[in-house]
Amino acid sequence: MSNEIISELRKDYIYNLAIKEERVDGRSFKDYRELTIDTGVIDKAEGSALVRLGNTEVIVGVKIQPGTPFPDTPDKGVIITSLELIPLASPEFESGPPREDAIELARVVDRGIRESGAIDLSKLCIEEGEKVWMVFIDVHVLDDGGNIMDAAALGSIAALMTAKLPAERYDLGTDGDVPMRDVPVAVTAALIGGSVVLDPTNEEETVAGTRMTVISNQDGALSGMQKSGEAPLTTEQMNYIVDIAIEKAKEIREKFLEI
Repeated sequence: MSNEIISELRKDYIYNLAIKEERVDGRSFKDYRELTIDTGVIDKAEGSALVRLGNTEVIVGVKIQPGTPFPDTPDKGVIITSLELIPLASPEFESGPPREDAIELARVVDRGIRESGAIDLSKLCIEEGEKVWMVFIDVHVLDDGGNIMDAAALGSIAALMTAKLPAERYDLGTDGDVPMRDVPVAVTAALIGGSVVLDPTNEEETVAGTRMTVISNQDGALSGMQKSGEAPLTTEQMNYIVDIAIEKAKEIREKFLEI
């Protein structure tokens, strides 16, 4: 949602509400919108998930096939993550090459999966230096209601958790699960008028001076952080965001028990 689409009057309203510790939709600063995760939604993919976070809707497909490992990691599988901002999802999105924000979103999702060690890449090795499983994660944003980052990260992990290695198709043995060993969860906070709010809507994102995403593992260890926006964060604000992000991630992670 562009600055032209949301009026200055509306922005002032959202900003002043935040100062009074209130939000347009009635949530507290720490509350997320309703979250639903459905898996197995794409028949031809090895794994897939549809995530609805409030009005934000993201679909993720995972494709897996044999390929050549990177020279510096001859005994490890490969992860490649891409993200597309479909024009129908928002007036802000345009067709054509990936936008800078789409590339940033894909990189943060990818980093969270890699740095958390969510997948045991060594178990994706078929023949060292010759053949490994390549895992392609494709994220498509269907509707931008705000906080695409968290929805994309959640959808990617959900799709991976239910994905299968198509070994039989390539005469490489029996199909099996993707070797998952952690469930990283991304939690995004926005700074509005000195207040920190979780899971910002697209309107709140236009008012926020900055956003910060924290990705944490099951044990609470950090596996990724990303700040966007020009407004600075104090040390106290950053520590606060990290602490509440880890706590909120534990709560959100319970959703994966339903998969």
